[in-house]
Amino acid sequence: MGTGVVAFNLAPQQALLCDTNPHLINFYKAINEGSLTPEIVRQFLNVEGAKLLEKGESYYYEVRKRFNKEHQPLDFLFLNRAGFNGMIRFNKKGQFNIPFCRKPQRFAQAYITKIVNQVDYVAKLFKHKDFTFKCQTFEETIKAGTKADIIYCDPPYIDRHVDYYNGWNGEHEQALFNALFQSPSLFILSTWHHNDYRKNEYIKSLWSQFDILTHEHFYHVGGSEKNRNHIIEAIVSNYEVSLYEYDAPTKKQEQLRLL
Repeated sequence: MGTGVVAFNLAPQQALLCDTNPHLINFYKAINEGSLTPEIVRQFLNVEGAKLLEKGESYYYEVRKRFNKEHQPLDFLFLNRAGFNGMIRFNKKGQFNIPFCRKPQRFAQAYITKIVNQVDYVAKLFKHKDFTFKCQTFEETIKAGTKADIIYCDPPYIDRHVDYYNGWNGEHEQALFNALFQSPSLFILSTWHHNDYRKNEYIKSLWSQFDILTHEHFYHVGGSEKNRNHIIEAIVSNYEVSLYEYDAPTKKQEQLRLL
């Protein structure tokens, strides 16, 4: 599923979004089912943001401890928006372990409104579209694909930042290739091609038999600033993707990124 932004921007009439991270799935399920609304998000962030401003860094870790015990979607949103560099990462015990962003004033009213508007967008989308969220493996998901489906895969970038939830290695990349190769569905895979320092070796060893479209993008995720630079991304597909079909995201689309 990744962040879900591709499905939310394309807004098909029917979509199945899957990930092995239960917290990501539960967050969007809560919006889809109506138990997490824009009004609830605004109230929660106003209260929790005030506590963060008053208590500082220690309150972030208090919420992180609470989330790792209770796994509430609102706490997940708080941590993602107040954590370092907006990153999502879990340790081997399944606990969220991103440190604080060192900005106690994080939840200013303008920022809260931005988050609320994002939640409002997807909430309205779910009311008019048939979106289903499942916590399951990519193997299970791809196996359900038919000739009438298009599968979009957004796995962690192999050999880069892969510890979002349960890791990603060469065996996973090979298994993904096998599943997509055997699937009757059309597919689109998002991965990285190369940067100034090295190449994604799996492009040549696995994905080169498919159509590959490259696009330069600034990579914002990284534990240190030196790891945030331009990267050439690859859009891999078993059907030809034209430059007209794949273009840089519009300003509106950029604003829809939630997690």
